[in-house]
Amino acid sequence: MQLASFKIANGGRKTIGAFVSHCYIDLHALTGGQLPADMLAFLQLGDTGMHAARAALKQLDAKLDPGGLSKLRGPGGDRYAWGPDEIVLAAPVPRPGKIMHTSCNFTAHLSELTTWKEPEWQSHNWKDFHFEHPTGFLEAPSSVVASGAKVPVPHFTKQLDYEIEIAIIIGKPAFRVSITDAMDYVAGYTIFNDLSARDIQAREHSNKVILLGKSFNGSCPFGPHLVTPDELGDPHKLAMQLKVNGVVRQDANTSQMHYKTAELVSWWSNTTLEPGDIITSGSPPGVAAGMAVPEWLKPGDLVEANIEKLGTLTTHIVAGD
Repeated sequence: MQLASFKIANGGRKTIGAFVSHCYIDLHALTGGQLPADMLAFLQLGDTGMHAARAALKQLDAKLDPGGLSKLRGPGGDRYAWGPDEIVLAAPVPRPGKIMHTSCNFTAHLSELTTWKEPEWQSHNWKDFHFEHPTGFLEAPSSVVASGAKVPVPHFTKQLDYEIEIAIIIGKPAFRVSITDAMDYVAGYTIFNDLSARDIQAREHSNKVILLGKSFNGSCPFGPHLVTPDELGDPHKLAMQLKVNGVVRQDANTSQMHYKTAELVSWWSNTTLEPGDIITSGSPPGVAAGMAVPEWLKPGDLVEANIEKLGTLTTHIVAGD
């Protein structure tokens, strides 16, 4: 399934649904309210919710004629099928409990970071980065925005950067799970663009901490959908590409991840993971900070992050206040 959180444009009702045959199916309306209208509440149902969603979708009118969507009604009489132009997407999980960001999980990205000459950056000793286990940091859930969002350049940075990543969405409470069992706790995957204020990040790194450089309004765009494992297949054979204004900046494959999904879920479950929590993969190379002459994001830029089978996450960079 391709699951989504969205708002009905006419009326503003928020709900969750599935993207089927180029339509958004409101699972709350389709089931007469048996399934919740909130993604976190849905994920907290675990396998029961997933099975109920699949069963409901099997009962759909096979035609799903775009011209007749307004006539399709659920048991409660509410319309359940909507065209893409009739809804406004939210992030698949609009307010995750936590975002566990994995650092330097693509070796080539780590290599390019060592070339950036800013003194604060070099003081972090990137060449001594270890791979004894995954490392990373938390990002603020309030930083989440959806595909298509307009993200203002923060007033405190002159070095706004991008990072395409695949994001793992947790589907069940997980604490100290083994690598062998870890995939059972994955609800699905989506695309994540880790927007970064590199000058702030560099100064924070020089003090061996990180916060504002990675957690500001709009710094965590992800979406467009949550794609379940059965639909995605192998998450480690997916082409990744990020473009700025149509120009390819990052071009990689999830097979290049040092730690794969099961290893990341297992390690980060040393703190309890909850349904809706996000684990990011880390970024491949090609970021602006790795360029000989960095081309930082600026107002008017369009960032398109595409991962095979997951779609395209778009972000519009606009002027800040």
